Amino acid sequence: MNIPPDETEIRGSWITRGQEVVADDNCHRIEHLINNCLEEVGSDASGWDTLYRDPVDGRHWELLCPQSDMHGAGPPLLRHVGCDEARAKYGVA
Repeated sequence: MNIPPDETEIRGSWITRGQEVVADDNCHRIEHLINNCLEEVGSDASGWDTLYRDPVDGRHWELLCPQSDMHGAGPPLLRHVGCDEARAKYGVA
């Protein structure tokens, strides 16, 4: 399950099913990608945001929790970041 070259963002959501809140398919895909396909490069100064590198094409991907005020930090967002942004925020070359 690689990330296609034209994809730049994978946004997870939480879905309410009756009394239960569950992760959508994008949440599961993000989890699979960070655990099996991407290489962790580092974290930002806050420790909340994490940078990954795709060994297939060398692109950098940032894992964020844009709704961090929610329980459990909210659903994840995995987005492509350019080299300049990765260098500025994470100090990677």
